[in-house]
Amino acid sequence: MAGKVYLVGAGPGDPGLLTRAAAAVLRRADLVLYDALVHPELLDLCSGETVFVGKRAGQPSARQERINARLVAEARAGKIVARLKGGDPYLFGRGSEEAEVLSREGIAFEVIPGVPSPLAATAYAGISLTHRSMSSSVAYLTATESPEKDQTSHDWAKLATATQTLVIFMGMRKIRSLMDLLVANGRDPKTPAAVIARASLPTQQTVVGTVATLADLAEATEIGMPSLLVVGEVVTLRDSLRWFDTQPLFGTNVLVTRPVHQAGSMAALLRDRGAQPLMAPTIELSARTAELDLLSTRLSEYDWVVFTSANTVDFVLDAVDRTGGDARRFGTARLIAIGDKTASAMRLRGLRADEVATTSRAEGVVDALEPLLTAKSRVLIPRSGRARNVLVDRLVAGGHHVDAPVAYDVRPVADAAADDVREKLAQAEAVTFTSGSTVDELVALVGVDALRAKTLASIGPVTSDAIRAHGLEVAVETSQPSMEGLVAALADHVKDQP
Repeated sequence: MAGKVYLVGAGPGDPGLLTRAAAAVLRRADLVLYDALVHPELLDLCSGETVFVGKRAGQPSARQERINARLVAEARAGKIVARLKGGDPYLFGRGSEEAEVLSREGIAFEVIPGVPSPLAATAYAGISLTHRSMSSSVAYLTATESPEKDQTSHDWAKLATATQTLVIFMGMRKIRSLMDLLVANGRDPKTPAAVIARASLPTQQTVVGTVATLADLAEATEIGMPSLLVVGEVVTLRDSLRWFDTQPLFGTNVLVTRPVHQAGSMAALLRDRGAQPLMAPTIELSARTAELDLLSTRLSEYDWVVFTSANTVDFVLDAVDRTGGDARRFGTARLIAIGDKTASAMRLRGLRADEVATTSRAEGVVDALEPLLTAKSRVLIPRSGRARNVLVDRLVAGGHHVDAPVAYDVRPVADAAADDVREKLAQAEAVTFTSGSTVDELVALVGVDALRAKTLASIGPVTSDAIRAHGLEVAVETSQPSMEGLVAALADHVKDQP
């Protein structure tokens, strides 16, 4: 069968700006060839092979020729190939050159546009490219042209003043000469100008000046790359349009210790507050499939089923699905969720909790549950292999029959991940913990001393107890046992720091 190539725009940096169409292609592609500016979290969407083919300006064009050849060869072999490029494939991205090759070779292809970097960079920096009273024209140009050209194709005598807003790609290395060219060709040296580096990421930098001063300011700030230069009166809008780099956690590196399948939602919440999430899962979850499959056929034998976490919901309901059942398996059993997140996970799987405990501590759950139980109730509590026994012991002491099978085991990540965790912890100012297990395993990986200077944020009292058990200080504890509450509490803490 003939394959196909998708030229996919990854957007400018923030993985949340990836389009739904692009995400769908990444999930089904057999092979993804990706560039240097692609956010690493986007690779988590890929189900097939991923290969880095990044290149920088000034490198030999033969590298591009090898990419072209591989696109053709893999498609001819019947594969679905995604060529993942930063920004938009056709905006200074050489996507059109790749498309020309595919067309010439008779390879089917499709283009998935991405959010162009100038649109995202200016939006995230608080600059509008157009404005009714300031700019009704925009020009894009690149400071890095093909090395095969004998001379530049830019007509600076026209470009310098042709549009009210000018956006220059890949101009940081030539910023001084570019500004001089604009002045020499008629642009007022007092024209506002800005350079925006690492657009839409928590490491974004923005320097504002004028055409005459921008080079000095950028050099003094040691602003990084990749970057865009913006010239025009619209730069003055930044004072009123800034929103991204004023977020409470902007620029804060936060270590996320949740299991890999749950870390994405935490990362999204942190990114919404301007933080840079560093994904470093310290534990892995493994379902006890055989035991769960048997349990799933006996759910109707209980008066009450207590779900202690979203994980238990998913593992139990997965077993129901595997064994050909549905919600009817619960019969007349009443369902209890510990926490709003657990209740939400139940709703996603077609169940509604009869009762929702508002506390995550076992002692509080017992206090809420006991008045609801009739004498000698049969209670099922599927749980983690590391769960505390307080809830079970209290209910048994109250005369109830309790089954508390282990639904899943919690184990440390493989030793190969330890170096990655240590490296990311060194970059982090704060660490989030969502369970005692994540605390214990991180300490086992990096040692207590590596955590003493970090801001440690806990999802609740039980997790805080685990932190203190290692002689560490809890800087943040949310009163709402949820990821949203944890991130909000961390943001409030950072905001209050001098």
